[in-house]
Amino acid sequence: MENGKKKKSGAAGRARVQWLLLPIVVVTIGLGWKYPLLGYSVPVVMLTGLVGSMFRGRWVCGNLCPRGSFLDRLMPSFRPRPAIPAPLRSPAFRWSAFALLMGFLLYRGFQHPADPLHWGNVFWVMCVVTTALALVLALLYHPRTWCSFCPMGTMQSVIGGSKGQLRIDADACRGCRLCEKSCSFDLAIVAHRDSGRLPSRDCLKCSECIAACPTGALSWPGPAGDNGKKTNQV
Repeated sequence: MENGKKKKSGAAGRARVQWLLLPIVVVTIGLGWKYPLLGYSVPVVMLTGLVGSMFRGRWVCGNLCPRGSFLDRLMPSFRPRPAIPAPLRSPAFRWSAFALLMGFLLYRGFQHPADPLHWGNVFWVMCVVTTALALVLALLYHPRTWCSFCPMGTMQSVIGGSKGQLRIDADACRGCRLCEKSCSFDLAIVAHRDSGRLPSRDCLKCSECIAACPTGALSWPGPAGDNGKKTNQV
């Protein structure tokens, strides 16, 4: 009972943080055209994600990303969510998207490299374009479809995707798939119960699956690493 309360409390805490972060996207997009310096929220988020990935993989994506918070909290959850299209998860597509978007950012930025307001405007344009794409994909498919090929998400998965992988207790798991229904990133979890861990480098470490599991079969590794004591805290 106490463990269940902790899990629900953790999920509620994440939701509160996301609601607090969500306005950053709205303010940046809504006012960035007039105040270009607001565009610098974009590289701040990018840098935070890259630094965080060195320690917790894509944890920042799942817990501190303002756009991810927007997608999680405001995109429709009242209808069945189609799966994220597999081609969008493919390395070829992801790295092509990375090259295209980063190339465009650098091309536009270095047209006036010494002008901070110009760079702010470039970041704002990137935020508007990619958020518009994220919203369209969220309405067509899964709320986090954009995150399957987000350039910074791809980098984070490469840098730290193997860190802190979700543990699965095969004896406790009863295959109900409630974890998968709650997964913020549409990952297959039950299929990996025999191996004892979720090998996906794209797990967002959001802990929603842990909160949804009725048997406590899911957990994060403890501070001692793979052989450490399991815990439900990220």
